Amino acid sequence: MTSGPNPKLDELIRVMAVLRGPGGCPWDAEQTHESLIRYLLEETYELIDAIETGDRDDMIEELGDVLYQVIFHSDLAAHTPGEEFTLEDVAERMTAKMIGRHPHVFGGDRTAETADEVMTFWEDLKKEEKPGRTSTLDGVPQAMPALLLADKLLGKAEKLDVVAAGGPAPFPFESEEDLGAVLLAMVASARTQGLDAERALRSRLRDLQEDIREAE
Repeated sequence: MTSGPNPKLDELIRVMAVLRGPGGCPWDAEQTHESLIRYLLEETYELIDAIETGDRDDMIEELGDVLYQVIFHSDLAAHTPGEEFTLEDVAERMTAKMIGRHPHVFGGDRTAETADEVMTFWEDLKKEEKPGRTSTLDGVPQAMPALLLADKLLGKAEKLDVVAAGGPAPFPFESEEDLGAVLLAMVASARTQGLDAERALRSRLRDLQEDIREAE
């Protein structure tokens, strides 16, 4: 039995309700937000793999796994005293957020003709939404993979002139393939010398964040 504009989505939500309801699956019933973190990470990385390999059938499956995690956490909250929010609440909050973040589309007082213009006032809008944040680093997830974190922090550092934003690149690369080869060679070299490339980069990023906070 399906109804509404999204019958398959509604059916998936009902499956979750059965699994976590009386007489359902014991494993599903005992999960918590914390216990599901590892699965959310795993499913996210599997989705990334599917996107990068270009396998659209796998992508459908992995998107479903990530969607299921969102539904799972929402169902948990709906039945947890003190939380009691639902998937509808999650969708409502996201809808309001996207409309608020796109005033150039939804009849606001701003215009944007390019993606760069959108990103410029996107940061301003986030500041208005989070007035309690005192640093541009507030809200940056430190658990991000080191290279992603480095890219994000460098973008913030450039805006504060902590690092140079322009000029010739000290390490020119003709393609991402060339860059990948150099990165792999650096990790291999570090490994042979008993050094941890991930830890080394994270350590330097902590220094960069201190520089950013001082510049602010």
